[in-house]
Amino acid sequence: MGEGEMREICVIGGNRYFGKRLIGRLLAAGDRVTVINRGSSAPPAGTVHLIADRDDEKSLETALGSRTFDVVVDQVCYTPRQAEIARRVFAGRTRRYVMTSTVEVYEYEDSAVPVREESVDPRTVAFDTGLPWEDPEFREAHYGEGKRQAEAVFAAAPDFSYVAVRVAHVLGGEDDFTGRLEHYADRIRSGRPIAVPAVNHPATYIDVEEIAGFLYWAVGEDFTGPVNAASHGALTTEELCAAVGAHLPDGRTVLESVEVGEVSPFSFRRSYGMDNSRATGLGFRFGDARAWLPRAVAETLGKDD
Repeated sequence: MGEGEMREICVIGGNRYFGKRLIGRLLAAGDRVTVINRGSSAPPAGTVHLIADRDDEKSLETALGSRTFDVVVDQVCYTPRQAEIARRVFAGRTRRYVMTSTVEVYEYEDSAVPVREESVDPRTVAFDTGLPWEDPEFREAHYGEGKRQAEAVFAAAPDFSYVAVRVAHVLGGEDDFTGRLEHYADRIRSGRPIAVPAVNHPATYIDVEEIAGFLYWAVGEDFTGPVNAASHGALTTEELCAAVGAHLPDGRTVLESVEVGEVSPFSFRRSYGMDNSRATGLGFRFGDARAWLPRAVAETLGKDD
């Protein structure tokens, strides 16, 4: 496309958290943005709103009509079945498809060094659309596997230009809906134990504004395949606790090692922090996680200041 030319961008989902920040950046750049969702919430002002159930191929096709796009950004593709529908519907409708994937595609890795994209090559991953992906409990329990298999569906079509952005754990923003930092705040405030593995590995993170910026950048690039999106530097659970504890001067951090059973969010029995060298080599400049962590925690826990 020529410089300054309006782009036609479709975002599937994207009504909250870093999705709405991405849409804001696209609109500010002068792009025309079409948002597809089931109609349960209105998209950001200034967008074209299409209502469709992405799990229903006919519904999606009907909503789209004859529309075509320069780029589609899929914020809510969780299963190979959803990927198959999207691949069929958008084949010929877009020159580029950007899927928001996750660090959890590496959940079975355990590496002493940061994990590179080739550790999970979607071209070699088997997918099974016959599993009960429509069951919310099954899908949640197999989140990483669902994303792996969704990537594999896109990779299986050699003429489908796709990107799978493997997003690190996201922090920051007053609208963080996950409740994970609040988990730590509640325990530090009350002095209750924070359950962590006996061997607890650091992990890679990214700021909410940074991942919105990364997706915006990816929309305008031409590379394909999986790419890791993570700030520089891994963070430990202790560092997260210290950042949260700075807002709770009367609190107390108590880490309790457990051999088996459920542990707190952001504590990991396996080491699968991501190597971001592919993205940096392609030209994206990440920030340092330790530099933005205090601000990110303050944004989310601002009510506790």
